[in-house]
Amino acid sequence: MGERHDRLRQARIAAGFARASDAAARFGWNENTYKSNENGAAPFSFRKAREYAQAFAVRAEWLYDETGPAQAAAEPMVRIIGRVGADAEGAVIQTDGQEGWDMVPVPPGGSPDAVALEVTGHSMRAVAEDGSLIYFEDQRNPPTPDMVGYYCIVELEDGRVLFKRLLRGTAPGLYMLESQAGPPIEDVRIRWAADPTAIIPPKQARRIIRRAGERQVA
Repeated sequence: MGERHDRLRQARIAAGFARASDAAARFGWNENTYKSNENGAAPFSFRKAREYAQAFAVRAEWLYDETGPAQAAAEPMVRIIGRVGADAEGAVIQTDGQEGWDMVPVPPGGSPDAVALEVTGHSMRAVAEDGSLIYFEDQRNPPTPDMVGYYCIVELEDGRVLFKRLLRGTAPGLYMLESQAGPPIEDVRIRWAADPTAIIPPKQARRIIRRAGERQVA
């Protein structure tokens, strides 16, 4: 199937990136270095092959020296159900109505019940930077005492879904939700709460998100 750089170009196109510059921008690579790797001017190492392979959803061994199939067995994936952190309220913008889903691999120690939120903006900088992923188990259980004092994804009685630090309210069954910016939300009832099970930094998140409609190598 040609040289190493030919396979890199094939993997990039099959992953849905029409231009080498598009892939470099998406994954934060130096554009000149990537183009040199793809046109054969600068051969890339196996370590670099692993990075490219993760980005383009192929096997590093195939990309590097054509060992084995292009793709491994399908990796379990879970949905990105919305975005969070674009404003000081930390509200989750649900994406239930979109055509298809952006998908990410199940996190270490996670289960098929896991879902993810994509952080947008900088209002959650101390917890998760812009572009990070927050995973949690989508089990919709009431809050438990060990969640108090920690950041959680919660749904209020009015239907809002928020990412907040959970604190006790002034009476049993009531909670205060603390923001990084702005005043707290006091004495609210919560339908369900979930602990984050993993927070993936932006650079790593860019490599693992599979956007709806992106093609995979056959």
